Order: sequence, then C-alpha cells, then structure tokens
Amino acid sequence: MLATQVIDLILQNQILEVQEALLPESDLFALGLDSLAVMQLLLVLETAVERPLPQAEVSRRHLCTPESIAAWISSQA
Repeated sequence: MLATQVIDLILQNQILEVQEALLPESDLFALGLDSLAVMQLLLVLETAVERPLPQAEVSRRHLCTPESIAAWISSQA
C-alpha cells in the first residue's frame, strides 16, 4: 500500500477533517487523530487490504503519518 492510498482512504472515509493538504509526512495525531479515529482507520485499512492487521502491533509509531501506515502495512505482507 502506498502513502497516497492511505491518504485517499482517510479523506474518502472522513477519518479526519483537515483544512490543509494531507501529505505523506503529515502528522495525523497533530491533525486530530484520536482513539476513535484510530479504530475507524484500522477498520478501513483492513477492508482495503482484505485481511486483518495484527492488533498487538498497533502503535502510535505505525500510525503517525500516512507514510508510516503504508510502510507498516507493506511490512505485514
């Protein structure tokens, strides 16, 4: 999965309402990603990749930017 795909999923599913352009290196937590939004994002990502993501590995480090999300998902393949 690419960072641009993660951005598209975030915007299409209204995970975050951002006033500025969402970039691969954007800090999602600084933009308002909270625990509820994390759960919504994980469900959207699992649907997109058509497999469950390991909940034990979910961390702020993996979810902080679209780029880090894409890298984490790619490492799970």
